[in-house]
Amino acid sequence: MRNGLIFGYFLLMILALTSVAEVRAAMVTKTVEYRYDGTVFKGYLAYDDATRGRRPGVLVVHEWWGLNDFARQKAEQLAGLGYVALAADMYGQGLVTRDPQEAGKLAGELRGNPALLQARAQAALKALAQTPEVDPQRLGAIGFCFGGTTVLELAYTGAAGLKGVVSFHGGLLAPRPEELKSIKAAILVLHGADDPHVPGESIAAFQEAMRKGGVDWQMVYFGGAVHGFTNPANGSDMASAVAYEPRAARRSWQYMQDFFKEIFVAKKQD
Repeated sequence: MRNGLIFGYFLLMILALTSVAEVRAAMVTKTVEYRYDGTVFKGYLAYDDATRGRRPGVLVVHEWWGLNDFARQKAEQLAGLGYVALAADMYGQGLVTRDPQEAGKLAGELRGNPALLQARAQAALKALAQTPEVDPQRLGAIGFCFGGTTVLELAYTGAAGLKGVVSFHGGLLAPRPEELKSIKAAILVLHGADDPHVPGESIAAFQEAMRKGGVDWQMVYFGGAVHGFTNPANGSDMASAVAYEPRAARRSWQYMQDFFKEIFVAKKQD
């Protein structure tokens, strides 16, 4: 009897470990290289290979630091929600920095050249759309800070298959007049109510452009939140104007989930 109980215990342990291994094996993460204008970009792809058929794909655009662990973690979280996620590499060759001056220079060069910013974002979206597990007609994009600005610029291009974009504490650059008629994607802006980095004039211009263009848009303000409120690495010092706010981070992520559930209308799997 005792030997039987011991055998049963070990059998249960083996089954449990096997189940854990299967769950871990279901999450696929890998580097995906794509190219634009002679530059090699190294994105980070994440998806659950236990899911069958094609599913919506979501592009993740990093903060001004480059494709770092935070962006990768967001891609993995999206994969856990059932999407195929590609964290884009906006600088090329997987370049990452922790130097604010270098980050400002890298991001500034792209912000100062909207055509190049849009083209690189489109190249990343194309790489995502070409992933076999992705339904190319159900694409979305999210971005943080610099990435938030980037996904708005991506929406302004009218990219094929792009159903919606979500900007987390991003800069709010209004679309240029000639771009208004191109916008097809729904837009969700998640903004810290006390963010000093985005002037009121920019917010007003963005909202007026959305109204003028008849865009499907939403903007949610989070009280007590400043810039960078989703990233724990930003610390908790609100006086620094860049700080993590856990309540706003949690709520904004939920807003994103509800937004994607709405725009990615269920359809029969391949």
